[in-house]
Amino acid sequence: MKKLAYIGCLGVVGIITTEFGIIGILPQVAAHYQISIDKAGVLLSAFALVIALTGPVMTLLTSGFDRKKVMLWSMGLFILSTLGSAMAPPFWLLLVLRMLPAFLQPVYISTAIAAAVSAAPPKEAPRMMSVVMGGISIATVTTVPLSTWLAGHITWQSAFMMQTAVSIIASLSIWLLLPPMPVTETKSYGDQLRILKRGDFLLTSFINFMMIAAWFSTYSYFADYLGQEKQMSETMISSMMLLFGITGVVGNWLAGKVIGSHMVAVTLLLLSGTIVIPFALAWCGYEGVPVMGVIALWGLWYAPSILAGAVNMISAAPDALEFANSLAVSFGNLGVSVGTAVSGMVIATHSVAYAPWVGMAFGVVAIIAVLLRAFLRARASAPVCVAQ
Repeated sequence: MKKLAYIGCLGVVGIITTEFGIIGILPQVAAHYQISIDKAGVLLSAFALVIALTGPVMTLLTSGFDRKKVMLWSMGLFILSTLGSAMAPPFWLLLVLRMLPAFLQPVYISTAIAAAVSAAPPKEAPRMMSVVMGGISIATVTTVPLSTWLAGHITWQSAFMMQTAVSIIASLSIWLLLPPMPVTETKSYGDQLRILKRGDFLLTSFINFMMIAAWFSTYSYFADYLGQEKQMSETMISSMMLLFGITGVVGNWLAGKVIGSHMVAVTLLLLSGTIVIPFALAWCGYEGVPVMGVIALWGLWYAPSILAGAVNMISAAPDALEFANSLAVSFGNLGVSVGTAVSGMVIATHSVAYAPWVGMAFGVVAIIAVLLRAFLRARASAPVCVAQ
């Protein structure tokens, strides 16, 4: 049970290193191609948009295949993508190379979660999910800041080479340590698609989308924000990304322990950060300790949001686990794409200082949606009084 979760987590580290490693090196990429930072941000938002648009379809198409093979195919595409990106091709080709592995990213994550959860007792399922999704926090601690450091001290291409190495290690672990995992019971496409008719599930998907959009409106421009607004050097930025990731690991661990029994409360707590952080960033100025404290809190609040989105959506469709997982990934990445794009437009017309406030706007809408869902669920479960 745990072996499946930890190996799945390692693969998530490789995938997230590729997807989010670009965040810390956007300034160098923009300078190399002589484009603005918001145009360079397309390398992140396009990746996320492909996931959002194709993830559920790809997951349905691969739902009957051996899970080990699906995980290996996915990691292989990530390896080819990062190798090609390291060659610094023309920007249009770099964009294509970035988009290709996005077709299988949700397939890998949903498959890894399904494999880990299927081998666990029901009460352990949220914890196994948190282990797999913990790869996101681990990447933000290690490989994402390492990408930033490599780009600042060597070249941005070396960051892609490091990402290739991480994906190769993950692939070898899957190949050597996991047994074949054929799917013994396949649900029909119709059975899985039926969850799209449920109002509760659609509202939960909207909450997931808005929550991720809120956080990524700022996080997508993390390096540029700290450089422009907090006047940090590249070395300091990579250190702040490390701090952000460390507190993110703690946050993900804490959320994994309690979210199964306190889902609504944890979700609202995480969303409250989208309101607090913009004010805190404006308040902390340029001083070292206050800025570090705010970034530490930011990581603590941000990291579990992806886990919370997945747990929320699976709780609304426990009978279609893998498809719900893929939709969680897709709606989350749609949030990444929209949050990055909207914030990028605001940055282009104003400045990067406005990015956290864009995130707060998304966060407020998400909070309203969570409260609305809680009200509707309470009304639906209330006893009906029959007149005598």
